[in-house]
Amino acid sequence: MADVQTLRELGDRIVAALPDQVEEPAVGHGALIISTRPDGILRVLKYLRDDKECALEQLTDICGVDHPGREPRFDVVYHLLSVSRNQRVRVKVGVGEGDLVPSATGLYSAAGWFERETWDLFGIYFSDHPDLRRILTDYGFEGHPLRKDFPLTGFVELRYDDEQKRVVYEPVKLVQEFRRFDFLSPWEGTQYVLPGDEKATKS
Repeated sequence: MADVQTLRELGDRIVAALPDQVEEPAVGHGALIISTRPDGILRVLKYLRDDKECALEQLTDICGVDHPGREPRFDVVYHLLSVSRNQRVRVKVGVGEGDLVPSATGLYSAAGWFERETWDLFGIYFSDHPDLRRILTDYGFEGHPLRKDFPLTGFVELRYDDEQKRVVYEPVKLVQEFRRFDFLSPWEGTQYVLPGDEKATKS
């Protein structure tokens, strides 16, 4: 993994090459973090991929972040990896509700499914995507489940019932009941021994 100084120098190089597109970079969690606007994302990604000092040839993830009380409300975060240089760069784009983000599928083929997931779960629309449709929720699903204002009750899900030999609609069930954490006591872990743990010495 690249050291902090190397990542800072890389950030300075990117800012010098794209001064009107990239805001002041930062380093955190072993990655360079830069921010840009939606209209500059394709130019930034192309530079990061093609520049020999960056060589960020892999797009490992695209995800959304919801900040309901902030404007713009969403961040779209691109995680890039340079295998040849062992460097990671995270590119953030602030997106308002209803704004369009240009699709990165023309630069990274992996962007196709990542952008579909971000659209499905956050409702962030990617323009010029070749097949932007839901990927994780059911057909006809309404809403975007990872928005922080998404209600946890009042929705139905559909599934195929093998006994009835037909599609059935059922109320959405939460897989875990609500808990209130007071953070005053340590988390109680599992009581069984995981494979490999039996070799650990007991104090």
